[in-house]
Amino acid sequence: FPGSGRFAAFRDRPAGRVRAGLALDSKRSAREGHPVMLGDRQVGMVTSGSFSPTLERAVAMAMVDPDVAANGSVLDVLIRDSRQAATVTPLPFYRRS
Repeated sequence: FPGSGRFAAFRDRPAGRVRAGLALDSKRSAREGHPVMLGDRQVGMVTSGSFSPTLERAVAMAMVDPDVAANGSVLDVLIRDSRQAATVTPLPFYRRS
């Protein structure tokens, strides 16, 4: 159809931010609206977060810049003006064995 090439370009190279899972190193939960930082640069925003009793750690989902969304990337989440280390992890966080 006319314009299909343009849609294919969006599919192959997403613009804007992408969804990423974050596993925090602490038990403090990140909440919606908390900024995700890489150094002094804000690279995203938390969309949801909670403490996971199964994983025994806080987890969150965030919309982040594509250049920092690789699994294993270490970022910071600002929770009440305190930086909490978070690692980008694949979603879903838990899989039944």
